[in-house]
Amino acid sequence: MQRNRMIAIAPIVLGCLCLAGYAADLKLNSSDLEQGRLYLQQTRNYVIGATKGLSDAQWKFKPAPDRWSIAEMVEHMVLAQDLALGPVREQLAQAPAAAEVNAKQVDTLVLDRMPDRLVKFQAPDILKPTGRWTHAQAFERLLKNYAALNDYLESTPDLREHAIAAPPIEAVSKGTVHTMDGYQWLLAIAGHVERHTKQILEVKADPNFPAK
Repeated sequence: MQRNRMIAIAPIVLGCLCLAGYAADLKLNSSDLEQGRLYLQQTRNYVIGATKGLSDAQWKFKPAPDRWSIAEMVEHMVLAQDLALGPVREQLAQAPAAAEVNAKQVDTLVLDRMPDRLVKFQAPDILKPTGRWTHAQAFERLLKNYAALNDYLESTPDLREHAIAAPPIEAVSKGTVHTMDGYQWLLAIAGHVERHTKQILEVKADPNFPAK
């Protein structure tokens, strides 16, 4: 009788242990924080270095009529940051945790594939540049947003505990992952900057890129 009772409660105990492990996986730990800080800093420095000292002609140069200028790429980066710091952040604050997934595996997917330029994507209309800012204005917004993203990381310990549908991860995972938690959104926005900084370097390598 005692043995049968133990067998009956075993699945309950195992289930509790699994949920405890899943809950622990939702906590933002010191390793996550350090990785987030470093990636934000690295991508910020990367885009600053890639655009330092550009003339107006270089800033606006388009390799082809259907390709973006560096000005348009930076505007696109800022628009994505604005989206993450505005509507996405608001939605995340009210959202539940993701269905049981391996958060670290999704982190790795974001870090590996978001900056990858081998696969190209069409930007949604909301993120398409329209030439709304000057060079100085665009960079002021970019750096202000980086400071806000870093503050978001440092001041929001429950980033792991909220997840929403995420078209960027659906695109880079070919539909195998559908949501990102708050921490993964931060990594994705930094990875998006890295992706387009690589694109900036491609433009600078164009044989018709202005010498000055």
